[in-house]
Amino acid sequence: MTSPCTIRDATRADIGFLVEANAAMAFETEGKRLDRAVLARGVAGVFDDRARGFYLVAERDGVAVGGLLVTREWSDWRDGDWWWIQSVYVVPAARRSGVFRALHAEVEQRARAMADVVGLRLYVEDANANAQATYAALGLVDAHYRLLEAAFTRDASVGCGRGSAEDRG
Repeated sequence: MTSPCTIRDATRADIGFLVEANAAMAFETEGKRLDRAVLARGVAGVFDDRARGFYLVAERDGVAVGGLLVTREWSDWRDGDWWWIQSVYVVPAARRSGVFRALHAEVEQRARAMADVVGLRLYVEDANANAQATYAALGLVDAHYRLLEAAFTRDASVGCGRGSAEDRG
C-alpha cells in the first residue's frame, strides 16, 4: 500500500527538485531540453517575487514526488483572477497514486477560499492523452480556446536602444 502524500508550499530548498521536475516534464511531454541555468533562474524568480505565483510540492515519506506552479491572470470580464496550474510534474514511480489529485485538491481549496479567484485553468500538450484523461477525471473541461504564442529570444545583442544599422539610418 502506498503511503499518502502531503502537500506543502515549496521553499527555496526545493529549487533543485523543481528545476529537475520542470526539465523532465518538458522532455517527456514535448521532447524539449531546457537550459538548466535559465530554468533555475526562472524557478528562483517565483520566490523572488511572490506576485509571480507560488509552487506546491507533494511529499511522500519526506521525499518530494511531485509539484506544480500556480500563476495568476487578471480577468477584466470577471473582475478577478484565474489561477493557472503550470509546470505539473509527478515522478514516474509515484504516478497513478493520487499525487496530482492531492495537488489539484489543495490548489482548488486555496482558490475557493479567495474571494478574488474566479476559477482554475491549465493547458496541456495536444498529444498528452494521459494528462488530459487525468484532468478530465478531476472535472476540468475543454475551455474551447486555442493557445497561441510568439516566443521571443533573449539574445543580449538584440533589444531596444541598440538597433540595427538599418534602424540607425
